[in-house]
Amino acid sequence: MVHITKYYGQLSLKQALAPAIRAAKEGFKVTPHYRRMAGFRLEALRASPAAAKVFLKEGEVPPEGYLIRQPDLARTLEQLAKYGRDGFYAGPIGEMLVKQVHHAGGIWTQRDLRNYRVVEREPIRSTYRGLKVSSAPPPSSGGIALATMLNILDGYDLAEMDEVTQTHLIVEAMRRAYRDRTEYLGDSDYVEVPIERLIDPKYASGLRASINPRRATPSSDLPGFAVEPGGNDTTHFSILDREGSYVSATLSINYPFGSGYMPPGTGVLLNDEMDDFSAKPGTPNVYGLVGAEENAIEPGKRMLSSMSPTFVSGPDGVAILGTPGGSRIITMVLLGILEVVEGKAPDAWVSRPRIHHQYLPDTIFYEQAALSKSEVEGLVALGHKLKASERSWGNMQAVWWNRKGNRVEAASDPRVEGRAEVR
Repeated sequence: MVHITKYYGQLSLKQALAPAIRAAKEGFKVTPHYRRMAGFRLEALRASPAAAKVFLKEGEVPPEGYLIRQPDLARTLEQLAKYGRDGFYAGPIGEMLVKQVHHAGGIWTQRDLRNYRVVEREPIRSTYRGLKVSSAPPPSSGGIALATMLNILDGYDLAEMDEVTQTHLIVEAMRRAYRDRTEYLGDSDYVEVPIERLIDPKYASGLRASINPRRATPSSDLPGFAVEPGGNDTTHFSILDREGSYVSATLSINYPFGSGYMPPGTGVLLNDEMDDFSAKPGTPNVYGLVGAEENAIEPGKRMLSSMSPTFVSGPDGVAILGTPGGSRIITMVLLGILEVVEGKAPDAWVSRPRIHHQYLPDTIFYEQAALSKSEVEGLVALGHKLKASERSWGNMQAVWWNRKGNRVEAASDPRVEGRAEVR
C-alpha cells in the first residue's frame, strides 16, 4: 500500500487507509461463508488467544450476523498511515511482531522486517485469438501457466468440438502447464526460470503434439515428479477508474485465516505462505501441489504462488479479472479468459462452472454443474479420473471496459460474498 500510494496513487497514505481503519473499528457481520471458513480452521484459531478473541465467540464459531470488530488492527493501520512502512516494519509494531513471533517459537528478527522490499517485475505477455493477455510473472506461476495453456489451445478450434473433446483438450493443456510449474518455476531472483521458452508458441506446439485427442495422458507418463500426493484465504480486486487506469490485484495469506496466529496487540493475522515453498521436492503442500528444487526454501527468497491477476485487451476494450482459490486460481482464470474470447458478458466469466487439473493428483476436479453425467462418462472412457467437488470454489471479480461504447460492466462471483459496483 505504501509503495502503490507513493508511486501510482493520487491519495495520501492516510486517505487511502482511512476506509480500512474505519472498517476495522466498526466491524463486519458474520456471513455463512465466514462460518464455513472459521469452522474449517477452528482449532488453529483456538490455538491463538488473540485470534480467538477477534474471530470466535467464546471459543466457538460465531453465529450469522455477529459483529467482528478489530480495534488492534485499526491501531496498527493508524501507525502505518502516520509513519509509512516504518510504522509497521519498525517502531513499536515491528518490535511487537518480532517479540510475539519469538514467543510462539518463530525466528523472525528486526532485520528481516527492515529488509523486506516490494519488487516490480514485467508482466507475462501472450496472445490468444488475437487478444493480448497480461498476467503475473514469477514468483507467481500464473502468467507462465496461462500463456502455456492458451498457446496450446490456440491450435484447436474448440468451438467446433463436442463438450467431451473440448474438456479433454483443456484438461490436457492444464496438465502440461502444471507439470512445467512443478519442474521449472520459482523466484527468478534466485533460480533461472526459462520464461521465454515456456511462453513461446513453438514450445506449446510441441506440448500440443504430445496430446492424444482420443486418450488421456497419465501424468506419470510426463517427465517430472511422478508421485501421488496425499490427501484459501485469498482476495481479489478488479478496478477501473474514471481516467482509464485499471488494476487487477490478488492478495493472499494462503490458507483460510493464514497460520491462524495473531501476535497479541497487533491485530495482524500472520499468513502461512511458507507452505508455498517446496519443503521437500515431490512432496505436496496443503493444495496438493508438488514442487522442485527451483522452489526450495532459501533466505530472502519469495515462494511460488498461483495468483493470476490478469488483463485481456483488444480493439473493443479490456477485461480485468482474477480470483482467489489456491492452486485452482490459474485454471479458473483460464476458463474466464475463454469466456471473454467468446464475447460473453462478465456475469458469464465469473459464473462459468469450473473444472481443474493440476498434473498431480492425476484427477479432474469439477463442480457439480460443470459436467453432465454423459460428459463424465465420456471423459472416463478417454481414460480420465474424475472427482466431483462437494462445494464450489473461487470468487472471481471482473470488470469489462468497452472502449468503443465507453461502457463499463462489472460482475462478482455468485458463489461467495462479493460486490460488483459501477458508479
